[in-house]
Parts: sequence; C-alpha cells; structure tokens
Amino acid sequence: MNEEAESSFSNGSLIPGIPNEIALTCIARVPRSNHPYLHLVSRSWRSLLRSHSFYDVRSQLSSSVQPFIYITVRPFSSSSFQWLLIDPRAPNPKRLHPLPPPPFSSTGSSCAVLGPRIFVLGGSVSDVPSSTVWIFDARFNRWEIGPSMRVSREFSAAGALDGKIYVLGGCLADSFARSSSWAEVLDPASGSWSPVPSPVDVQEKWMHSSAVLGGKLFAMADRGGVIYDPAASAWTNVSTELDLGWRGRAAAVDGILYCYDNLGKIRGYDEKEDKWEELKGIEKELPKFLYGATLADLGGGRLFVAWEGKGRGKDMEIGCAEIETVRESGGGLRGSIVWSDIVNLAVPRRSTIVNCLAVGL
Repeated sequence: MNEEAESSFSNGSLIPGIPNEIALTCIARVPRSNHPYLHLVSRSWRSLLRSHSFYDVRSQLSSSVQPFIYITVRPFSSSSFQWLLIDPRAPNPKRLHPLPPPPFSSTGSSCAVLGPRIFVLGGSVSDVPSSTVWIFDARFNRWEIGPSMRVSREFSAAGALDGKIYVLGGCLADSFARSSSWAEVLDPASGSWSPVPSPVDVQEKWMHSSAVLGGKLFAMADRGGVIYDPAASAWTNVSTELDLGWRGRAAAVDGILYCYDNLGKIRGYDEKEDKWEELKGIEKELPKFLYGATLADLGGGRLFVAWEGKGRGKDMEIGCAEIETVRESGGGLRGSIVWSDIVNLAVPRRSTIVNCLAVGL
C-alpha cells in the first residue's frame, strides 16, 4: 500500500506550480491533528499522507512533530485490550478515539516506543509466556508482526535507547539459553535480537515497572531493581531511596522520574541527588487519589497523567491532565496544570489502565 501511495503522489502535482519536493515540505508542516482535513483536498494528498516519505520529512522537521497519547485499557475479567488515542493539543473537551484492535490477546506484555512505532513485547497467552513481538505503526494506524525475541517473557522491562529496543527479565534463567538471553536488544535496522550479557545475581528478577532516565534503563522488581547503562555495558542496583519511593508506572521528564505515590501525591526523583521531592502547585486541581495513575513524557518539560475515574452507569471515566513541570531555583519541583479533563468512551467499569505511551507524529 505504501509503494502505491508513493507512486500515486509522485506522478502528479501536489500543489500546481510548485515542485513536489517543496510542496511536500509545506504540507508536512501542518499539525498532525489537522491531517483529517488534508485527506479531503485531493487523491494525491490522500496518497501522500499514507506514504513513508511524508513522515520521513515530518521527522526531520522537529518543530512539526507533536505528541499523541496512546492508552491501553483492560476490561475486568478479560484478556483483551482496548487501545485508545488522545490528542493533548485538541480543544477541550478532550476525546478518546478507539484504535484498531490488536491481533493478539496477552497479559503481562511490556511496551517501548521508538519513533512512530509502539513495540509490544511478549506477554502471557493462555498462561504461557510468549516471545512474539507486535508493532503498532502510529503513522498508519496498523499492526504488524515484529521479529520474535530469543526468549519468551512476561512482566519484563523494556525501553528504547539510542535507536534500539532493550528488554530484560520476565523469564526464569533456568537454562544456559535463557541465562545468556535474560537481557537482549533489538536492532530495528537489521531486525535481529542479540543477547546482552548480565550478571547472574540480577537474573531472578521479575519486573513490574521500568523507565528510561539519563540514557539508562531502570527496571523495578518487587524488591529492589537494576539499572543498565548500554553506553558503558554496565549493571548496577537501584538505590534504596529509589526503591522505597517508586510506585506504579512512572515517566521521566527532563531528567526527573515522576510517579504517583500511595499518599496521593506526584513525586519526582532526581538521580544525581538520590532524592524524592513532591511536585507542588497542583494539589487543589487534581483528585486526591488518582487510582491507576499512569504517566508519560509529552516533551518540553510537560508531564501527562491518566487515571481511572468512577464512571457512570456501566462505563468508566478516564481522567487526564497535562502538567508543566519546572525545577525551582531553590531546588524544589513545581507544576502547573495546562489542562485537565474527564473523558468517557464506552470503557467498561472496573477496567484497568495498563499503559500510557507518548508517540511523536
């Protein structure tokens, strides 16, 4: 389909009187949220918007790329997932848009975002760990199969670093093959996985949360956690301070790791100071307890938070907020609400927010 799209727009004039190369650059500067209107212009424009060339140009124009949030929700007593999209730049009230259902049904998968693609790694299918990798291409709203991992995993840790996907844990190192591949890395250019050497003393850990901070992959287990630095090929244990303060699914924004704690506060962790601090300035504008809070980095110092609301009738509300974060001159963390909203899109009550992922498009 992409080859046909490339041929369709390259054989015609996108804008009369302007070379296609220049017209492409002009169209690529239009915000992603306005692309539905561009589809209405002409057949050649529709073909352009379905082409890789168009998004290659957009990625080079960093000022044109805007973040979109992808939320996965698991209904109660179900192994299936709903994938939803929200545009943080859309005017209020915000809306959640349903996405094509994934061609798989698994629990305990880990996710990593690399460019415009979301990698869904492993998970349990009928209580059996899987090595399968599925990729959602956010540019074209479609699923495709990816290269399988060397080892089957569930509840692993994953992250994108230097253009590669790293995954670790989620498997029992009960054989040489599993032990040598307890951690592995995917090079998307070659489409192949390679083992990442890891110490024996970290290989019994099952991960429940992870984040990329300062060029390193942080992975938390039920007790303790590990840090992998690919630049130095080095493993270290997380500090006691980080271990005690990390709760739930966290996100790193401008070098600070944020999570929502059991006391109903958003806190940030500074690795250099090995210290947690409360994100102040937002206490009166968010619910006291954000059930199922999941966070994502919107870029530009902005933090996205999604939480499970109480809902009405058979449906559950999902609350969302965008927070601008700053480091004060005295060293404290302060946030201000850019917007907050409650959305409802036929999500069954007692559902669980599993992931909240930011993708630049």
